[in-house]
Amino acid sequence: MKIQSIFILFNAILVIFIVLIGFFPTLILGADMASFFWRNNWFLLLVFVFILAAFDVFYFSHRRLYSLLEKEDWPALAHYLEDKIFRQGKYSKRLVRLLANSYIILSDSSAVINLESKASIVKASLVDDNVLVFGTARILGKDFPGAVRFFEARLGTVKPALRIWVAWYFAFSLLLNRQYEKARVEFSRLVLASDDEVITGLSAFILANTIMKALPEYKLVLESITIDGRNKALKALPQEKDWEREIGRIKTEVHALVLSKILLETGQWLYEGLTGASSEASDEPKKKTMRLDV
Repeated sequence: MKIQSIFILFNAILVIFIVLIGFFPTLILGADMASFFWRNNWFLLLVFVFILAAFDVFYFSHRRLYSLLEKEDWPALAHYLEDKIFRQGKYSKRLVRLLANSYIILSDSSAVINLESKASIVKASLVDDNVLVFGTARILGKDFPGAVRFFEARLGTVKPALRIWVAWYFAFSLLLNRQYEKARVEFSRLVLASDDEVITGLSAFILANTIMKALPEYKLVLESITIDGRNKALKALPQEKDWEREIGRIKTEVHALVLSKILLETGQWLYEGLTGASSEASDEPKKKTMRLDV
């Protein structure tokens, strides 16, 4: 549904609700009692009128933004947000995230880094709040050493909800930077310790299909870890539709542009060879070559 339609519908509902509240005491109590009721409770109507007015003011003050989002006009949206943030100094968490996401969609990694630099000067927490977008900009720009440094520096500073994904992107950046030994350690730790089944599945897949090839001397131990990781992921998500549901939530995030191919291949690897929806994982993970052309 279009944003303008939602605005009109919400306004109509609020107006009808206010009218009903205004006439309801008269219908139930009669004119005299209703008059007495409203003399003592007039503020109720005022509250709903204030809500309606606040909603309308908020909508019209952001109408241009919503229109550009609805049209998916990313260049125009980026220009609009640059004016708000850089020229007017409105470095809010929401606007900074929207602009960073717009730059990612436009494949302008250098602009994301520039935004990060300016935001960190104004308010350092803006970088941590958008850590996945700023970090993946380095990956998309193929600055893999920079991505390693960026994610490593924030392993212990970001909010708990983001920490597991920062740890995964740190391991992934090590892999892209060909630091296979360190990547092995980080991905192995994630398989064994993570409570997030998607993180577990992704980490096990990379260990089985990339790290094992780069570090054949660790084959036996990595086979054991990947079997445990695959079984762990399948226990939490026994059917392929369960995996699709979980990654569907991740795909709504712009930073997941980096992961689209890996998420698909991990799902194929996890459920390949299973004969039933609730089958247990096999003892030997199937091998599938993974390309790292992000």
